[in-house]
Amino acid sequence: MRNYVCSGAMLRCNMGLQPATLSVLPVKRVMNNGKPQANIMDHKPIINIKPFGLCRSLANPTVASATSAAFGTLTPMPCVPNTTSPWMMGKTNTLVKNKPALVNNSRLMCQWGGIITINQAGQLSVQD
Repeated sequence: MRNYVCSGAMLRCNMGLQPATLSVLPVKRVMNNGKPQANIMDHKPIINIKPFGLCRSLANPTVASATSAAFGTLTPMPCVPNTTSPWMMGKTNTLVKNKPALVNNSRLMCQWGGIITINQAGQLSVQD
């Protein structure tokens, strides 16, 4: 069963060491249970996608540099999401602010190699 995603949803990155929350700005938004509902364009680093603690991806230049300085021992560094593309697998037949709605099986790619998933949407079920 799929659920609509709203501000406050719990996210997970496979390269991050901590969960993070999704932040959706309430500007002219559809509200769902009192929270702004997300669409596939809610992917902006820091604004929408908060840091996941430490990053352990060697594609991240700060991790690669710190790992090199530690003579090859993986050295996680602070996460700064690099999410330049929209979320994948939005609900195309439900539009939120003229874009497909974000649902809990959507995925977001970080340019540092991470795959961001939605662990807890906390919203209503989608009827297909």
